[in-house]
Amino acid sequence: MRTTSRGLIAALALIPLLAGCFAPSDSGDGEGAGGRSGGRLRVALAVPPVQALSPYSNDATVLSKLSVAEGLTALDRNGTAKPALAKSWKQDGETSWTFELRRATFQDGTELTARSVVDALDHAGQAEPKPRVLSDVALTAKAEDADTVTLTTKSPDPVLPLRLASPALAILSAKAYAKDGAVSPVGTGTGPFEITRLGGKAKATLTRFDDYWGGKAKAPGIDVSWIADGTARANALRGGEADIAEWIPTAQAKLLDEGTRHEVPSVRTDSLILNTGGGLFTDAGLRAAAREAVDGSALVDSVFGGYADPAEGLFGPAVPWAADRRVKVTGRAEAATTARVKSKTKGRTLRLATYTNRAELPEAATVLQQQLEKAGFTVKQDVREYTQMEADLLAGKYDALVFSRVTLLDTGDAVDYLASDFTSDGVYNLPGLKDAAVDKAIRAAAAERDTERRQEKIMKAEAEILRTDAVLPLVHEQAVQGIAAGVEGVILDPRERSLVDVDTHVK
Repeated sequence: MRTTSRGLIAALALIPLLAGCFAPSDSGDGEGAGGRSGGRLRVALAVPPVQALSPYSNDATVLSKLSVAEGLTALDRNGTAKPALAKSWKQDGETSWTFELRRATFQDGTELTARSVVDALDHAGQAEPKPRVLSDVALTAKAEDADTVTLTTKSPDPVLPLRLASPALAILSAKAYAKDGAVSPVGTGTGPFEITRLGGKAKATLTRFDDYWGGKAKAPGIDVSWIADGTARANALRGGEADIAEWIPTAQAKLLDEGTRHEVPSVRTDSLILNTGGGLFTDAGLRAAAREAVDGSALVDSVFGGYADPAEGLFGPAVPWAADRRVKVTGRAEAATTARVKSKTKGRTLRLATYTNRAELPEAATVLQQQLEKAGFTVKQDVREYTQMEADLLAGKYDALVFSRVTLLDTGDAVDYLASDFTSDGVYNLPGLKDAAVDKAIRAAAAERDTERRQEKIMKAEAEILRTDAVLPLVHEQAVQGIAAGVEGVILDPRERSLVDVDTHVK
């Protein structure tokens, strides 16, 4: 089986298989795995759509995982920008870039033009809330002719080609954009697979787009089911109802057949995020007490079954340059004693939130609850499926959150993650952090062009963020992905942005 940057997954289950996760398809050709007809890929994903697969939400990664939509650029294995809808580009000055488009067709039959690129990027820039990838940049697009687009930023953006690879900046046809601001990728992308039906938050049907500029896909289509329960996803794979199942719980990974289990270091870090914008953890001493109380290393074996490393910071082993450039954290607040914690929090309950889409997180929350209670906090958990709680998380309706974040998801550049998650005006600032020194450090990293110096400034920014105790890194995960025997060409991506492409198919 061909794999690129392979990761783990697999599934086994100790409860009966949930039947009917995937309906049989009558489209396609030939015989697939297990004697089923069609050769269509059956994919089990973990997080149901929040906003009908809008690229401006967390749903955006689905569009790249399933090769539905594309940006001007893409990322190669090393995290370097490579051509996608733009066949080439050049930098004209500190703030101006020119992109030459390739010949491509949207899935609704219209042609890709410079005008359609400008319209798509304009819609992204005007979206509310703004996509995370645009947190720290103002982007202006101009059509020079039918095949040439000039992009200008207010300040130098040395990683603009990386930024344009974000799934949130996918180029969709004019049909995708409604007057009310809604965006639909159904039949409006340029990728090798077209969404032909979106069944709410449960299922989607994708059909091969034969006019794809990169060649005809080997699979005739994809049947997608969103299965929030990790054990159920594992059962779907083991019972022959799924060909690919993502994010298999690590507790089950070692029980799977080796041929269906695939492992890879991930750029995903699990942390305890403390809400600095309201509630208990506006108090720096209480945040420091929480920091001293929690121990991520206790989770590595007990919760993750060894498929994780104790966190050293925001960036783990899958970000190879981070360890050598890590900066010592100084200037942290003094931790409140247990007696002081009990006095300050008397009559108040620490609201500890997490979500069920990753099976390990509720288990981790239970361990952390015990650690925090030992330090003097009174803790109550709020555990739900992610789509049911995202609005509350963004609104800061919690004190602490056990959260799993792919740190290089949006651009492959760490600055974008830091800007969206930790700057005062960051669009994904879950801890509600407003710290002038943090903002300054992230701006300094964003302005740096030289790669090594940029990395050094990123790690200085990391130290400033950790100083605030707004985020307490716990573990760096290893990904576990499940792939049925007879399925080839699955992409196992440490950034979790790619999964299926033109070469993925059932033998």
